[in-house]
Amino acid sequence: MSRGVMQPSQQKLAEKLTILNDRGIGMLTRIYNIKKQGQVWKACGDPKAKPSYLVDKNLESAVKFIVRKFPAVETRNNNQQLAQLQKEKSEILKNLALYYFTFVDVMEFKDHVCELLNTIDACQVFFDITVNFDLTKNYLDLVVTYTTLMMLLSRIEERKAIIGLYNYAHEMTHGASDREYPRLGQMIVDYENPLKKMMEEFVPHGKSLSEALVSLQMVYPRRNLSADQWRNAQLLSLISAPSTMLNPAQSDTMPCEYLSLDAMEKWIVFGFILCHAVLTSDAAALSLWKLALQSSTCLCLFRDEVFHIHKAAEDLFVNIRGYNKRINDIRECKEQALSHAGSMHRERRKFLRSALKELATVLADQPGLLGPKALFVFMALSFARDEIIWLLRHADNIQKKSTDDFIDKHIAELIFYMEELRAHVRKYGPVMQRYYVQYLSGFDAVVLNELVQNLSVCPEDESIIMSSFVNTMTSLSVKQVEDGDVFDFRGMRLDWFRLQAYTSVSKASLGIADHRELGKMMNTIIFHTKMVDSLVEMLVETSDLSIFCFYSRAFEKMFQQCLELPSQSRHSISFPLLCTHFMSCTHELCPEEHHIGDRSLSLCNMFLDEMAKQARNLITDICTEQCTLSDQLLPKHCAKTISQAVNKKSKKQTGKKGEPEREKPGVESMRKNRLLVTNLDKLHTALSELCFSINYVPNMVVWEHTFTPREYLTSHLEIRFTKSIVGMTMYNQATQEIAKPSELLTSVRAYMTVLQSIENYVQIDITRVFNNVLLQQTQHLDSHGEPTITSLYTNWYLETLLRQVSNGHIAYFPAMKAFVNLPTENELTFNAEEYSDISEMRSLSELLGPYGMKFLSESLMWHISSQVAELKKLVVDNVEVLTQMRTSFDKPEQMAALFKKLSSVDSVLKRMTIIGVILSFRSLAQEALRDVLSCHIPFLVSSVEDFKDHIPRETDMKVAMNVYELSSAAGLPCEIDPALVVALSSQKSENISPEEEYKIACLLMVFVAVSMPTLASNVMSQYSPAIEGHCNNIHCLAKAINQIAAALFTIHKGSIEDRLKEFLALASSSLLKIGQETDKMTTRNRESVYLLLDMIVQESPFLTMDLLESCFPYVLLRNAYHAVYKQSISASA
Repeated sequence: MSRGVMQPSQQKLAEKLTILNDRGIGMLTRIYNIKKQGQVWKACGDPKAKPSYLVDKNLESAVKFIVRKFPAVETRNNNQQLAQLQKEKSEILKNLALYYFTFVDVMEFKDHVCELLNTIDACQVFFDITVNFDLTKNYLDLVVTYTTLMMLLSRIEERKAIIGLYNYAHEMTHGASDREYPRLGQMIVDYENPLKKMMEEFVPHGKSLSEALVSLQMVYPRRNLSADQWRNAQLLSLISAPSTMLNPAQSDTMPCEYLSLDAMEKWIVFGFILCHAVLTSDAAALSLWKLALQSSTCLCLFRDEVFHIHKAAEDLFVNIRGYNKRINDIRECKEQALSHAGSMHRERRKFLRSALKELATVLADQPGLLGPKALFVFMALSFARDEIIWLLRHADNIQKKSTDDFIDKHIAELIFYMEELRAHVRKYGPVMQRYYVQYLSGFDAVVLNELVQNLSVCPEDESIIMSSFVNTMTSLSVKQVEDGDVFDFRGMRLDWFRLQAYTSVSKASLGIADHRELGKMMNTIIFHTKMVDSLVEMLVETSDLSIFCFYSRAFEKMFQQCLELPSQSRHSISFPLLCTHFMSCTHELCPEEHHIGDRSLSLCNMFLDEMAKQARNLITDICTEQCTLSDQLLPKHCAKTISQAVNKKSKKQTGKKGEPEREKPGVESMRKNRLLVTNLDKLHTALSELCFSINYVPNMVVWEHTFTPREYLTSHLEIRFTKSIVGMTMYNQATQEIAKPSELLTSVRAYMTVLQSIENYVQIDITRVFNNVLLQQTQHLDSHGEPTITSLYTNWYLETLLRQVSNGHIAYFPAMKAFVNLPTENELTFNAEEYSDISEMRSLSELLGPYGMKFLSESLMWHISSQVAELKKLVVDNVEVLTQMRTSFDKPEQMAALFKKLSSVDSVLKRMTIIGVILSFRSLAQEALRDVLSCHIPFLVSSVEDFKDHIPRETDMKVAMNVYELSSAAGLPCEIDPALVVALSSQKSENISPEEEYKIACLLMVFVAVSMPTLASNVMSQYSPAIEGHCNNIHCLAKAINQIAAALFTIHKGSIEDRLKEFLALASSSLLKIGQETDKMTTRNRESVYLLLDMIVQESPFLTMDLLESCFPYVLLRNAYHAVYKQSISASA
């Protein structure tokens, strides 16, 4: 190529603009971090986190000296002030290098920008945003980036201290200043007032800059319209003109349609400050300037750093002669902005909410419209993004007393519709690709080819580039989309950028200024290529809201407002979704910004957690209401209704006249009109709104972490359900009060019904919640180490109910299969029957399940084993007497003499009775468990029952015990109780041989047998036919004797049958002896005690009535039954 020195292709304008703009953003990020966060330290602007050299008392005088003399370097005559520096020089060089070389990078960036701006001026480049869009946009971006960078640099208070300290340390170490220091120091001094300096610097660039800015007159005023104008034009509406719904959305200035209003205002404000002379000579420029000043009171420099337009502009212009009119314009515009900008933007947001909602709804129904109407989507996103950023910036920098215009409680709705549109674009990307691949190959390629053919002049380079465009587009086909080919038009777009640069210089053979149609057509084509390969980048360009990362307080406040407003809670998911944007604001030149990722994760986690908590609280309130309604249906509440009905029938007048009639359950469901809204209705409405939000996305990825909103709700429901179940037991340790199992079960079922209904709102597995929570409640402690209903009820039944039984306040009534309060002086605070009857025990089994009931059994057995241990001690104390009695049961006189030698007879009987009571309670619990399981798993229970009933007699005891253990877990009664065997076998006596242990077990049965006659003298031992037992619970001895014998002789491998026969012989012999007694006090309840023998045989699977007949005449039993029944009748009469 022989084109001379200043050929445009050799200037690489497009490449330089691209690279410098990207590097400029990176430099801004680094400078911002030096001001706000530093590298890993927090900030130079934060005294607590400054590098230590800036706050060290020993270095304070040196730092002040360096700043005062900056940029001069004087090391000779100030040894005292700089002496401390000598000690710290290596540390200072090491720790301040990052800061220092960042400032050097800024200086180099400035050099490159100035060089490029001079080249552009020398080439007399033509700028028009509507024609060479990329060139003009990148040029204006570079000017603004450069300006904001120098302004941000001037805001770092310690810049002189950092640079000066580093340079002094460098000089002390190397004997000379850093080679960059003289220029860097001078730059820092020159740019103390950056805008003033740059106004002088931009005088030669004024023509190019003003030309680029004035080209915005076709775009900016059209974008900066009021909501009413948008509404009248039916902006963004797909359904306003149904006949054109399928027509592609076209414009001569496609990329300008979704260009950020925020960016344009920065171009105009900073641009016209830098080339202010044009404001007096060009009416179009002045019009743009005024319009921009009326729209905002502050502009975003970078992230949350803002620039107050009017004050800064006024301060700059006040010293320029003849600028009084400009200053007046600024003041007028400021008043206009303060009084009208807030309301104008509020109305715009209101319009955009409805417009985006309509757009999102139509596209959800007809995603095919994303093809022809893609431009509308990106315009909508860009407009909404601009309005949100405007509100965020101004709400944080309010300059007027009234703040109503800067508080938008519906902002979440606008963000939500933006997220919905973004989701449509991501989901239906292939639909858009198909459409635009066909558009590019079938229409754009043909039109461009015609334009190129009609060009009068087309140099070689330009011809090659444009031919490649046509060939690239012609080669496209729908099959590539179907095959999942990856498209990449970045090269084509860069070629178009290059072509704009080649054709925009003053002496270009093919001038784009003379071929505007070509520019407009290519801008449209570039938009179409982005629809094929750059949808994600387009979403970032038009709808990135990562700026929220730097307004955390405002962000959290908006979220709280959203949750507090029931109508907005359905949009609360938009806040966690915004956290996915945050990482897009990072830059490769500042890799240490991982704290942004951490912030995105913590905010997302906090938002989802708060949403789940809110939903959980609503669900809890609904559950409370439902539990109250369910409680009204409990049987205890119908007593009053029955009483009223009976009294009405018998025509008895009870109570006061005019007493209001009690409302019946269900009355709350009767509505007089549809307008009546109950508290429950409000709760359900609020819950459905919030659950919509939680269910909106299955998961979201934030900084390579996946969040699942539904899991937050699930975990909160599990925790709350656990606490609620335990709370509903209403257990009071002080008063030992607890809810009846049946009432707790009713409440739990009501709670579960509400939780099951949550599946109608959110796709969560509520069965998993039930399994996790209810299974934990069947254990002693839950996963958090907290007590469960199993431990509470086990503790209550053992420590409260059964303790009162052993104290004689409660008796077990076999006829009623319940424990019943006995009339005593001190009335109990609870009614035992209401906690131990069949229905209550079944409810308990439902709540605790087999695991919980097993734990209850184990706890009961532990108490029995402790009683047996005490009994064994009593046997050991009487071992010699008992050994003699065992062999002398057929010698009455000897037996009587030996019996008198026995000690602790009453204690043995009392302890055996307690064991019997505990075993009776356990049999109630086991029977209830069997009933419950028979309903839930009838086939499994019947199989276990069949298995147990058909164990061959010759089966090994270990195998039999395994079967018994299985049966016992299903609530089935067993000949030998496996839980009791385990409990008793765990008792290990020291220094006692197995033979001795066996002997003690045999003698224990002897002790009980010979002690039984003493029961006859107890006034409470009278048998009551009505309850089929004795009031002092001695009827429970039958169960205790059989179960203890079976367990002990299974452990010691003895014959259970032989030992029980021996027991029966001893017991019958002892009882027959009291038949001969003449003392009425000793024999007062003789007949009632005789019946114990019958009960023992009836209870035992090892003894028979024939065996009893052989050692105790049945006639005595028959007479005993006759006597006690007769005594009962006379007592009741």
